Amino acid sequence: MLRYFIIYKPYNTLSQFSSKENKTTLAHYFKLPQNIYPVGRLDYDSEGLLILTNDKKLNHLLLHPTHTHEREYWVQVEGSINTNALEQLSNGVTINVNGQPYTTQKAKASIITEQIIIPERNPPIRFRKNVPTSWIKLLLTEGKNRQVRKMTAATGFPTLRLIRYRIETITLNNLQPGEMIELSQKSMYKKLFPEK
Repeated sequence: MLRYFIIYKPYNTLSQFSSKENKTTLAHYFKLPQNIYPVGRLDYDSEGLLILTNDKKLNHLLLHPTHTHEREYWVQVEGSINTNALEQLSNGVTINVNGQPYTTQKAKASIITEQIIIPERNPPIRFRKNVPTSWIKLLLTEGKNRQVRKMTAATGFPTLRLIRYRIETITLNNLQPGEMIELSQKSMYKKLFPEK
């Protein structure tokens, strides 16, 4: 039987169910049937939306490079970000991938101006009174290792907090860190591939 879950992966949690390093894993928060695994991953120090399933077809559709899909990240960066940095993020910046220079694909970057509700992080980011921070929205269709952090650092605005909010039309909505909901197969496919 195929099963589909979306979770809010907490900060400082591995995107897997076992760990050789005594780090916190998904198993600390979620009790799931065997053979249910994350589709892709979020870094240990990133948080947010993660899809878990035993559907190998869905896994292929979401991870194979020929099938692009939009992902929305909410990124808190150090400093008051400017239009020049946003343009660089949108047009592509050169980052290091596997020891080689790589220019990121076009993206959409904007300052988050509307009121967003973000859960408290435990532990919180370090607070520095004389250094402002900015929240930006970054829409990507690719996912290289630590790409968002490398991109913001390349523009001079290091990432302090990184939340994946959306994959296609699936969002965190009101999920809190460590929470999970189950979706039907029909609902999952309709949300991820709305045009099909």
